[in-house]
Amino acid sequence: MIDNTINFSVNKQANDKIESVMREVYAALVEKGYNPINQLVGYIQSGDPTYITSYNDARTKIRSVDRDDLLEALLKSYLGVK
Repeated sequence: MIDNTINFSVNKQANDKIESVMREVYAALVEKGYNPINQLVGYIQSGDPTYITSYNDARTKIRSVDRDDLLEALLKSYLGVK
């Protein structure tokens, strides 16, 4: 068992990529008529890329981002932390 807290950090460049990918994936999901929030939550929870449409390479794009990094960026955005 590990007793020490592990440090986890995403750099600014990674955050910019994550934001760009999320906007593109969101737009692709909307264009295809899906509820993008439900689809993205399904993907984040399960890791199953089939929650994301392949339209406009959205599935490939979302898989280029590590889910841990994605979750960290989303939490920081929600909490207003930089």
